[in-house]
Amino acid sequence: MPTPTPNDPNVPKLANFLCFAIYSANLAYGRAYKPILDELGLTYTQYIAIIALWEEDDQSVGGLGEKLFLESNTLTPILKKLEALGYIRRRRDPADERQVRVSLTPEGRKLREKALPMNLVAAAGLGEDFPVVQKAVVRLRNNLLKTARGQAAEMAVAKAAE
Repeated sequence: MPTPTPNDPNVPKLANFLCFAIYSANLAYGRAYKPILDELGLTYTQYIAIIALWEEDDQSVGGLGEKLFLESNTLTPILKKLEALGYIRRRRDPADERQVRVSLTPEGRKLREKALPMNLVAAAGLGEDFPVVQKAVVRLRNNLLKTARGQAAEMAVAKAAE
């Protein structure tokens, strides 16, 4: 079998993979956000946790994890750091001691005034297409999650049948 050449139309090109376009766009967003996050003293994941709490304060850790697509073992160290920085408070839910609730401190609320002007919508260069692209990416994510859940369920059924 001959070795394919770079110009062979049958050889997949990295630039044609949607997954790579999204992956590399995510890296580019990270680079663009870095100076903003450095000024705030936050990581990107800490920043999105704070944004989720600005949207809805006093959430359960489980609910916040679902919103951010993070497992509890990933989210807990992030929340511990935000608590150490004085931006959030964690406490047991008095109605259900098994749940931990997270809420913003006054410092966490004040951070909003400093952070919100540092928005990268214009930097994306999409103009009026920005909301269309954002909604398409959300739809893509949801479809992929649905497919992954279906595949996991199929694998569980197949394994149980063995």
